[in-house]
Amino acid sequence: MVMLVGMLTLGVPLSATAQPPQPPPPPPSTYRVVGVDNAAARTAIARQGAEILGIGRDFLEIRATPAQAEQLRAGGLQLVPLPAAAPIPVGPGKFPVGYQGYHTYAQLTDELNALAAAHPNQVAVSSYGKSVQGRPLLLVKVSDDVHTDKRGPEVLFTCAQHAREHLTVEMCLHIVKRLAQGYGTDPTITRLVRSREVWVAPMVNPDGAEYDIATGLFALWRKNRQPTPGTTDVGTDTNRNWGDEWACCGGSSANPGSDAYHGPAPFSAPETAQLRNWVNSRVIGGVQQIIAHIDFHSFSELVLWPYGFTTDATGPGLSASDAAVFRKLGEAMAATNGYTPEQSSHLYVTDGSIGDWMWAQHHIWSYTMEMYPTSLTQGGFYPPATVIDRETARNDKAVDLLLDYADCVPRITGASCSRP
Repeated sequence: MVMLVGMLTLGVPLSATAQPPQPPPPPPSTYRVVGVDNAAARTAIARQGAEILGIGRDFLEIRATPAQAEQLRAGGLQLVPLPAAAPIPVGPGKFPVGYQGYHTYAQLTDELNALAAAHPNQVAVSSYGKSVQGRPLLLVKVSDDVHTDKRGPEVLFTCAQHAREHLTVEMCLHIVKRLAQGYGTDPTITRLVRSREVWVAPMVNPDGAEYDIATGLFALWRKNRQPTPGTTDVGTDTNRNWGDEWACCGGSSANPGSDAYHGPAPFSAPETAQLRNWVNSRVIGGVQQIIAHIDFHSFSELVLWPYGFTTDATGPGLSASDAAVFRKLGEAMAATNGYTPEQSSHLYVTDGSIGDWMWAQHHIWSYTMEMYPTSLTQGGFYPPATVIDRETARNDKAVDLLLDYADCVPRITGASCSRP
């Protein structure tokens, strides 16, 4: 926003100094970019400032300003405009008609507390800090004896780093409900809950998620709600704000107005800093208790693994044998849900992501899952509530597979583990 202050200066006519008000810049539009089928091309598009929304086998779906779209077309790319959806609002702070099966922050909190009350020995709800706007960052523990730290293999699930990805909140809630309600009745769930400790952070970015529905319509908001000092811009992309290889490789943006803004420094977003602190706190007796992790996102139906900052299969602290384990388990999980498995950077280069940090800092076997759908034409970030049950249950076997291998993830390739 430009602020104009008209001043009368002695001997200078007002008409010579005053500037006419500037019209607002045209809003970005959504496009399908056809014929894009490799990481280098996708990374180049992202580095020109266009926001990548979804990825198909040979296309990208992006949001771009008219100037960015013109630049991409000038580079020989074919952009096909996509129609914008027009949901019907119910009221401020509520999901629109057709989306009311999704949970607001308050509804999520109430449901988790109800689950803890119904299953007091299996579910405990707490927080690991507060968001920029002061909301508790919810943390759920699921175990057969939830009030005892058993020092067994731990698995972490995180959801909604990106505000508009509401389906991921439902995924994390589904995990808690399924494990709690299945304990004692479902043999597989009972075995896993007895032998593992499960942690769930169901809404890592609550301020952004609430802002996305604040008017009763979707704002297509991605970042948190942290003001950027010295600008009128708001928000840091929490999944570009993690400390490993932060801002290293053109996989994020230094522009505070960008949806991929990495913040002024690693962990400058309270949401990432406090989740980092909690993960660090699970190092007990010199041993990280968290063995495996999935960070749920939407959309594109993908299973991804580190590293995102380099297109090389290996990197600092990631050996060829480690990469083989990541691939083997990633492919096995994808075989259960029909997603496409690949190394994160094979989509396009990103830096400062949670998965890269989890592995580099703690050697946690960290995966990203991009959920349903595969395109904006199927709903994009906002699929109707009618798909929630189907698309969350679609990942049950993948979740169970990760939990099963959490005692020794390299076991999937025939390797062995030693744990202090």
